[in-house]
Amino acid sequence: MIKPAADYVFEVSWEVCNKAGGINTVLKTKAPYMVEYYPNYFLIGPYFKENADVELRKEAVPEFLKLIFLELESQGIICHYGRWEIRGEPRAILVDFQGFFAQKDYVKTKLWDGFKVDSLFGSYDFDEPVVWSWCVGMLLEKISSALSQMKIIGHFHEWLSGTALLYQKLNNTSVRTVFTTHATMLGRTLAGNGFDLYNQLGKFDPMQKAKEFNILPKHTMEVACAQRTDIFTTVSEITSLEAEKLLGRRAEVLVLNGIDVEKFPTIEETSIKHVTCKGIIKEFLTYHFFPYYTFDLKDTIIFFFASRYEFANKGMDILAKALGLLNERLKKEKSKRTVAVFFWVPMKTYGVKVELLENKNYYKHIRSLVDTKSNHILQQIVTDFISRNLSADESFFEKDFMRELRTNILSFQRSGNPSILTHNIENEDNDPLVKGLLCEGLDNKQDDNVKVLVYPVYLNGNDGLLNLSSYDAMAGCHLGLFPSYYEPWGYTPLEAAAMGIASLTSDLAGFGRFIENKLLKEHAGIYILKRFGRTYEQQVNDLADTLYRYTMFDHAERVQNKINAKYLSNLADWKHFVKFYIVAHNRALEK
Repeated sequence: MIKPAADYVFEVSWEVCNKAGGINTVLKTKAPYMVEYYPNYFLIGPYFKENADVELRKEAVPEFLKLIFLELESQGIICHYGRWEIRGEPRAILVDFQGFFAQKDYVKTKLWDGFKVDSLFGSYDFDEPVVWSWCVGMLLEKISSALSQMKIIGHFHEWLSGTALLYQKLNNTSVRTVFTTHATMLGRTLAGNGFDLYNQLGKFDPMQKAKEFNILPKHTMEVACAQRTDIFTTVSEITSLEAEKLLGRRAEVLVLNGIDVEKFPTIEETSIKHVTCKGIIKEFLTYHFFPYYTFDLKDTIIFFFASRYEFANKGMDILAKALGLLNERLKKEKSKRTVAVFFWVPMKTYGVKVELLENKNYYKHIRSLVDTKSNHILQQIVTDFISRNLSADESFFEKDFMRELRTNILSFQRSGNPSILTHNIENEDNDPLVKGLLCEGLDNKQDDNVKVLVYPVYLNGNDGLLNLSSYDAMAGCHLGLFPSYYEPWGYTPLEAAAMGIASLTSDLAGFGRFIENKLLKEHAGIYILKRFGRTYEQQVNDLADTLYRYTMFDHAERVQNKINAKYLSNLADWKHFVKFYIVAHNRALEK
């Protein structure tokens, strides 16, 4: 076990008690292990009352902080102290900066004079975290004075907390600094706008590009933090390569993103969950598709894609094309296999499609009718078999029941094709994902082996259709698809693996690069799509081939993939990965 050298660690992020993205998951899942290493471990985030009321359990302020909080309050900065109500219950300080916000121009002037952070045209989404972070900087300065004999680490996540780091340098405090970039602003922006980022790295002027895309404030903040921090870290090898070219410094330590394996089900539990949740998903497929036509649900494989909406960055573009190729191949071979593909991509929606709601209601009515008669039917079957008075042309069902059932089934039937969308969305005809799928002929015709479903709402367990949480929805599927182009880490394939679900990621994703040389040769469980240095056409064809191979696996092969995926997820347990943070902190103190 590595020995930490720091007496106090203050980890600073805009996402402490304030979920905005993936960093919140990093902090939450890592916290129990940080508490084990550091008796004096504190998280610092922004104070927003609606979040704090739910996530922060207030406690008495420690003695060394009491006077500091009073001094800051006299300047309009209110600090709230307590325990973040997550596993490990780490200490947390939430800083209310609203009373200091009028000083934003003073703060931005200091950042320009000291570090050339070009924030003249920064908008509110820049100014807000910058002022908060300056207040955090003041807090840490006072803490360093109060604990002058102690070795203190300030660990800062992303540009949003960067001002607190730069404040330590401006005022020459004793706080040793570690800065982590999870994704560069410029890299994400360029990749999302179709720029050939990885082939062009080092061939363009980052400042010029940042100016061109109007992200100069955030980019110059990142550059200043990366270059001035004692130790610079990124969450993956691919992000370190990117940072070297865009921010001017390569990471000294990679702080890989882990998961808390203990909170995920065992392989036995995942098998039970898979059967249960798959049943719910297949019921959905029944009322979505069967009013129009039917197919064999026993011979149906379920794929899923889950992500925020970044069409090219998350690989939706090549996935649509690969699914089109898979569909044509299965049709050509006259395969009996059906592939249902869910795209769980949250968008702005305007209610569930009316025809889908009607389908669901008819289905529920038919099921209710059968349920009502089920005990009577079962008893009649048993009686008839035992009494041996059953002739070949007799039915177990009463005529009235069959007549009512036929009437309901006729009402259930529809003509045409089922929609590829479950909900009404803005500008449906020009939506990139919808257009991308339809361009590949994926429109849910009866002869299509690949059926696609764009399901544009958050899976919170109460969406009115599947009513499954994101983990439960994953558990009901066979394969997760994440062929990302820009993905500094990529939690979802790792979480899928921990749920005992096979998945595909890419060699441009941080997690993909980490796991690539640890895969088993047979039934890998996690598949890596080679995107680095490959042509677009090669990437699409490779992806289509992988999807085809998985589609044709039998039950035993799919089970082996599940087992291998679950095994691989253990390699990314925070029990192993937390040591990278300790190494970064110790190196900062050595400087």
